[in-house]
Amino acid sequence: MLPMLLPKDSGARLLAEDKLMSQAVAKSMNVPLYLSGNGLFLPDAAVVQANLIAGHKAAREAMKAARPDLPVGVSLAMNDDQAVGAASMRDSIRARLYDPWLEAARADDFIGVQNYWRAVWDASHRLPAPPGVVTDENGSELYAPSLANAARYAHSKCGVPVVVTEHGCNVLDDAKRAKFIPAALAELRKAMDEGLPVRGYTHWSLIDNYEWFFGYKPRYGLHSLDRTTFARTPKPSAAVLGDIARRNSL
Repeated sequence: MLPMLLPKDSGARLLAEDKLMSQAVAKSMNVPLYLSGNGLFLPDAAVVQANLIAGHKAAREAMKAARPDLPVGVSLAMNDDQAVGAASMRDSIRARLYDPWLEAARADDFIGVQNYWRAVWDASHRLPAPPGVVTDENGSELYAPSLANAARYAHSKCGVPVVVTEHGCNVLDDAKRAKFIPAALAELRKAMDEGLPVRGYTHWSLIDNYEWFFGYKPRYGLHSLDRTTFARTPKPSAAVLGDIARRNSL
């Protein structure tokens, strides 16, 4: 399921590469199976998910026993999933990927939402971005309401406050990011005015960084980074978000 959520054809390619890596490591370690900490290749994803949720519940109980006042939650990477047609697979995607976690989060203090894209589903697959829209380097639409919609869905299922733990865009043209940030936050503000309890927002990311599976090619940063000197150079989008943060207002 996870490769289907990634833009364009990158999901299938990355899954194949991750599977080869896992098999090679297992062979070198003389073990039947090796799974990386943040991998796409999961031979039995349902079992892995069940174990992770059980681990989250156990960790929550342990933390609350030691610090009852400590807010505990879990963060989910979520698309703004939208349906096209009565037979759309949107609801089955949500039921398999998000809903077990959102059910577990009902006993948490908050739900973390990581959002970058919307995903439009027909009966068999994710549709490409509509012609003529502004896109990121993955070919996905820069859709301003995506964050607010994902947060709405998460809260509707678990009923606890939302903390935006990741949000941003992979673009070489920083002017796109400078426009996208206030547009997306304006949509989130609308949702808050409607009653959505949002407790915080974290932009991804401060600097252009090493991204899982993709290396240093993506450009999510508010600053560029010289990896030799570690000098950081602010992009115009950093000033846009900084101004919003200083004013605490759009």
